[in-house]
Amino acid sequence: MIQVVDLHKTYRDVAAVAGLSFEVRPGAILGLVGPNGAGKTTTLRSISGIIPPTRGRLLVAGHDVVADPVAAKRHLAYVPDDPKLFETLTVWEHLMFVASAYGVDDFEPRAEEHLETFELLPKRDTIAQELSRGVRQNVAIACAYLHEPAALLFDEPLTGLDPHAIRTLKRSIVERAAAGAAVMVSSHLLALVEDLCTDLLMLPRGRAVFCGSVEEAHARFGTLDGAGSLEDVFFRAIEESPS
Repeated sequence: MIQVVDLHKTYRDVAAVAGLSFEVRPGAILGLVGPNGAGKTTTLRSISGIIPPTRGRLLVAGHDVVADPVAAKRHLAYVPDDPKLFETLTVWEHLMFVASAYGVDDFEPRAEEHLETFELLPKRDTIAQELSRGVRQNVAIACAYLHEPAALLFDEPLTGLDPHAIRTLKRSIVERAAAGAAVMVSSHLLALVEDLCTDLLMLPRGRAVFCGSVEEAHARFGTLDGAGSLEDVFFRAIEESPS
């Protein structure tokens, strides 16, 4: 569903991503982990078509993100770490706008369901500039789900969410994957990644040091008795990666 082939992204003389290749199959939840400046957000923004790659090929549902961006984006939703809403639109008007942009017919029942799931019913007619950080995040997630994308990209999705909202989001991501969506989650919270993700892409300096299942990561970088946490696995992988 998501295919990245030899992705390179250079900003002036700095290589943010260098030769990255991986796939995310339908039903998989891929955790993208790495330190600050590792190229995680650059990778997600490249796949979503926000920034052009310097080199490489990006496919979403078989559509080339660069050559056929509209077709690719019809199957895609991206939730950044700090969603930019339209400050003077209400929560419901955001859903109306997304439904219009993606050509979602009879969107109202689905939109009402998302409002209820993410506890947005009391904020339905509130404009975005009056919303808290966590509520804005939930609005962005509800909008992302509205056209039922085949590929979902989340960049630090738990920022600003309270414990109940975190549980709701995690459950919704698992449900989306179970329904056949390919999901990518970038996060510094390794406990979240271990709890939620089926697969792992470790990206320390714009290059993958590991891409595979969480179980394979434990087998390769974990302790002999398998008792180590994903945090232990991550730091061992980073330490063993070439500088």
